Amino acid sequence: MATFFMSVSIHDAIRFFHDFIKFERRFSAHTITAYTDDLEHFSQFLSAQFATDQLDQIQPAMIRSWMAAFAVQKITPRTINRKISTLKSFFKYCLIREWIAASPAKTIQVLKTKKRLPTYVEAQQMDQLMRHDFFPDDFEGRMEYLVLSLLYQTGMRVSELVNLKTSQIDFSRSQIKVLGKGNKERVIPISDALVASIKSFLDEANQQLPSSETAFLLVNSKGKHPVARQLYSIVKKYLSLITTADKKSPHVLRHSFATHLTSNGAELNAVKELLGHSSLAATQVYTHNSIDRLRDIHKKSHPKG
Repeated sequence: MATFFMSVSIHDAIRFFHDFIKFERRFSAHTITAYTDDLEHFSQFLSAQFATDQLDQIQPAMIRSWMAAFAVQKITPRTINRKISTLKSFFKYCLIREWIAASPAKTIQVLKTKKRLPTYVEAQQMDQLMRHDFFPDDFEGRMEYLVLSLLYQTGMRVSELVNLKTSQIDFSRSQIKVLGKGNKERVIPISDALVASIKSFLDEANQQLPSSETAFLLVNSKGKHPVARQLYSIVKKYLSLITTADKKSPHVLRHSFATHLTSNGAELNAVKELLGHSSLAATQVYTHNSIDRLRDIHKKSHPKG
């Protein structure tokens, strides 16, 4: 018996897919925006180049043309691969909904990319930064210090820190419950010094901002809860004081956290759990510094080094 597929426009399919990843898969706001932007751009490309807006008219050659257009614009293979991944997820969803008979992205191959090592800050540079000397002696300065401390000492993603609520901190056990990607929970231990910094910040916030009723940990001097963009600016400002690296984002502190753990002998599986990675493969990139350190020791110590 023949199967008949409903004729669905790309625009409607994108709208349904957006709701699916937002309400059912519960992806982060950043991921939802990235997926939606990719799909909207693809839809516009199909309309302009092939005069089509129907799912069942999309062919693999159209996707390859889209990829070629990015290559002409000097878009990196890594970025193009991310967009391919978006399309594969989208068409898999459309296949499940029986809007298409086969995924036009199934035969699309990802591009080869150069292995990219994570950017991190040296431990001594972080020690220098976290000596308080760089931070203003006021509420805003102490909030910024806490942002840097939490990112570096826990390895949290910036989205996890932005959404961190005071109720997620267990002061008696010196640990933080973090809600990560896909709403997966993990527990991160924190030092007594960081616990003291958090308590001191909350006490000062309660005294200076009694009218602030936010459930979130972070609050600025105006009683407002900072957004991710503001944390990016804070991190960039302070990392600019200690490093000349091109990248100065909150993720650099996450990379530094993991790199310094592995360099000091932490088990890879433990680092994986602390970072909230779903697979060990994603964590193995942080062994780069350990290998470099061993190579240096071998060169200095071995008679044939």
